[in-house]
Amino acid sequence: MASGFRERSHTADWALEVWAQDEPELLAMAALGMYSLMGARLRSEPQVHRRLELEAPDMEGRMVCFLTELLYLGEQEGAGFTRFGIQIAGCRLVAEMDGARLASVVKEIKAVTYHNLSVQQEEDGLRTVIVFDV
Repeated sequence: MASGFRERSHTADWALEVWAQDEPELLAMAALGMYSLMGARLRSEPQVHRRLELEAPDMEGRMVCFLTELLYLGEQEGAGFTRFGIQIAGCRLVAEMDGARLASVVKEIKAVTYHNLSVQQEEDGLRTVIVFDV
């Protein structure tokens, strides 16, 4: 299964379908998809590196917490990320992330929601649909 993402139609908010072979890749694809929905453009310099650690009891919780932290870093520090080294052990997630300062964002995302969020195991990997409040 190749990993990826695509926008899905949703009545009031934005929805993003994401698929990947494993959870770390699913989280990275969700982040890239979220930035794509936002129309985020990064500056070429200076580069930004951040380490993120969080805990959540399940994949859905880690998805919401991870993406929410990325939104926070975008709002508070003006940072966006394009490379993710994600490790998961039990409930703990550690991410080493590389990116740059945001040059522009076309549309803001207010929140990552739990609305109908369910990570599904399929024959060739994981798939989910994430709904964003805009």
